[in-house]
Amino acid sequence: MIIGLTGSIASGKSTVSKMLKKKGFPIVDADEIARLVVEPGSPVLQEISRVFGQGILRSDGSLNREKLGQQIFGNVEERQKLNGIIHPAIRQEMLRQKEQLISTGSNTVIMDIPLLFESKLQSFVDKIIVVSVTAEIQKERLIARNVLSEEEADARIRSQLSIEEKELSADAVLFNNGPVEETESQLTEVLSKWNAEP
Repeated sequence: MIIGLTGSIASGKSTVSKMLKKKGFPIVDADEIARLVVEPGSPVLQEISRVFGQGILRSDGSLNREKLGQQIFGNVEERQKLNGIIHPAIRQEMLRQKEQLISTGSNTVIMDIPLLFESKLQSFVDKIIVVSVTAEIQKERLIARNVLSEEEADARIRSQLSIEEKELSADAVLFNNGPVEETESQLTEVLSKWNAEP
């Protein structure tokens, strides 16, 4: 079984991902893969520097995310160009890792995909867990974690699909408003209901 794990910014998805890892579930981490595909010397990074110029590379050949960010910030066309290079490579690597884990005997693979719905990757998974929080707690956590103003936090939250919309498309919702133990017991319940074993 392939379980997709997602949530919204500052909802606690990474906390749940760590719980799953501790329980022995293999994890395909989209964020980790996003860093992996743009490592120095990778074909993806070569293509990015060809399209956006050598200026987006640091002297050691690694990607200067700040420079690239400034270049595409507020420019929809440029951002789409970048996504067109990066996203197919991320998807390919996610599927490769998933297949590898299945072929080595994993019963259940967790695909940790922050923008699962936004990227329309529902077909990659059999079941979807959404980690949810109330809007107030989400904003508080985001401000504390990223040291943002209220306006900045609101803008980041608005840039994603609303948590309510994600809940509607989920097979299970974990409410992460209280102590971490509560979230963990909800997770354990879902896993046993689905007979999910590493």
